[in-house]
Amino acid sequence: MDLLPAAPVWMLTLLLSTTALATDQSSGSLNQSNVPSTAQDTVDVQHVMRAFHEAVTTHDGARLAALFISEGSTWLNVLSDEAYVRAKAKSPDAEKIRVGSYQKFAEFVSSSQARLDPRHSHVHVRSDGTVASVYFDFVFLIDGKSENQGSETWQLVKGAEGWRIVAITYSSNPQSD
Repeated sequence: MDLLPAAPVWMLTLLLSTTALATDQSSGSLNQSNVPSTAQDTVDVQHVMRAFHEAVTTHDGARLAALFISEGSTWLNVLSDEAYVRAKAKSPDAEKIRVGSYQKFAEFVSSSQARLDPRHSHVHVRSDGTVASVYFDFVFLIDGKSENQGSETWQLVKGAEGWRIVAITYSSNPQSD
């Protein structure tokens, strides 16, 4: 004994198929090129995070650099207390707070032959639509091995071209040698 008559089941199947086809066609029209444009990357903060990850994993330093404001960006790496003690033991002039730049990181991403994979978890985004902050835990894998981990915060602003990263500050707990 059928619980549902054949006509409603057929109509439901047709409706779901049409919806799936429309979804496939609309998402396909958004991805007509293999490389997303920076405009697509920066529609919202989550897009910026995905674009950052994809740029790192595909070694696309130019795409990565385009996610930042061109002037005034800050990049700070702060060693955890434990990592700082290890660094000082190796080199007495080791700094606890190290200033870097997105340009140096983009250069590393472009030139590295290793498989890079930054993993983000426990992501918290706060925004008023003009400025945003993102806070999350990360593990940075190189060739499948955890090289660094900690917490990270980004500051972003929304300009005429979409969201851009203004600052990245992260705690650094590199794996001990």
